[in-house]
Amino acid sequence: MALQPGVAHHTGSLQRRMLLIAFGWISILLLGGGIALDRTLTGLVTRNFDEQLGYMLTAMVTTAEIGPDGEVFFNRSLGDQRFQEPNSGLYWQISGQGHEDFASRSLWDRTLKLTGDHVDTQPHIYDSKQFDGEPMRLIERSVILPGSSTLWQFSVAASRGEIDAQIRRIRSILIWSFLVLGIGLVAMASLQTYYGLSPLRRVRRAIAQMREGGVSRVDEPLPLEVQPLVLELNALIDHSIRQAEEARTHAGNLAHALKTPLTVVMNAATARSDDLADTVIREAAVMRRQVDHHLARARAVGRRATGMARAKVWDSADAVQRAVERLYPKVRFDIDGNRDAQVGIERQDLDEILGNLIENAAKYGGGSVFITVDGNPADPAFCEIWVEDDGMGIPEDARERLFTRGARLDTGKPGTGLGLAIVRDVAELYGGSIGISESEDLGGLQATLSLPRAKPGK
Repeated sequence: MALQPGVAHHTGSLQRRMLLIAFGWISILLLGGGIALDRTLTGLVTRNFDEQLGYMLTAMVTTAEIGPDGEVFFNRSLGDQRFQEPNSGLYWQISGQGHEDFASRSLWDRTLKLTGDHVDTQPHIYDSKQFDGEPMRLIERSVILPGSSTLWQFSVAASRGEIDAQIRRIRSILIWSFLVLGIGLVAMASLQTYYGLSPLRRVRRAIAQMREGGVSRVDEPLPLEVQPLVLELNALIDHSIRQAEEARTHAGNLAHALKTPLTVVMNAATARSDDLADTVIREAAVMRRQVDHHLARARAVGRRATGMARAKVWDSADAVQRAVERLYPKVRFDIDGNRDAQVGIERQDLDEILGNLIENAAKYGGGSVFITVDGNPADPAFCEIWVEDDGMGIPEDARERLFTRGARLDTGKPGTGLGLAIVRDVAELYGGSIGISESEDLGGLQATLSLPRAKPGK
């Protein structure tokens, strides 16, 4: 989908994402912790309740005896007064096959219905709803008393009202406590998110100030996590400033270069000179050379800005050699070196640089041109390309003049005098350099072009 101008396209709020993640984890942890704590506390309350029933059952068994009539009785009364109060919520009963049930006064006219005919040598605890509107917790045990062969069922029952009330109070405390805790955690997460993202808002304000013309960099201290972003932003701003300055300089240079030829043509036309046509042709050629030079530099600046340039030196040198061979069929060309060397420069710009160097060597040399690819393979950062010829050479004090725009040491051959100036400008735009020295092998000139190697993995 194409982006519409003036419309901010985004993938959602970073603050909202962080809050949603925090809310989710807080909810999960509180819910899980609440359930675990609820089960733990209700289990403790229930076990404590069951232990009390167990104590009462043990007291019944230890005080129970068989009377002369074969019936069971207590040799002392149980201590809890609720056993004497009808429908008090606390009951006991002793049952034996062939005998009448021996029950507490609190049962009044009711009877505890046990789970069935079975033998519980250990206390058996369970919930019972045999009384309408009064759920109970019941414990029972099967015992054979001394002096009797009857299997007696001892049972104690207590209403769950008390334990259920305790559980409700516990759950109410848990719910309100966890609710307050959840609100506090959510507030803390919101505050943490707002405070944690505040550096990004400061960066946004700094960018707004740059847009309004107040500052040109983000210089205020920021956290370590945001500092790399600010450094990259400042580097991008510096890069944009350099490009803008290069564009202004380039436009100024072009205007200055065209100003003089235009003035000459204007003066000749105003004076109606007899050689007006020759003057126009000559000055137009000068302007064309300047335009070609500045266009080449502008193309190199634009392509360099992509940051993804790479080219194989051998392929470019071989293609340029075949093209120059057609112009100078009597010149012998040789290429040697690393066939796999790659440099961080666009292929079109590399062709233009090598074309200037190789053509100059063929034009001004003595008939032999030797090209070495990666002449210094030990340098991990730069790839050197040597272009040597067997010409007359140039004095050392005059070599620097070759890089001056329009400078020509041999005016007897056609040319514009901009070739090496273009080579130097384009090479420097990509972080490279160009130098002229004497060729040790052929005796003429050696142009040493140094270009940054292409980064691996691209």
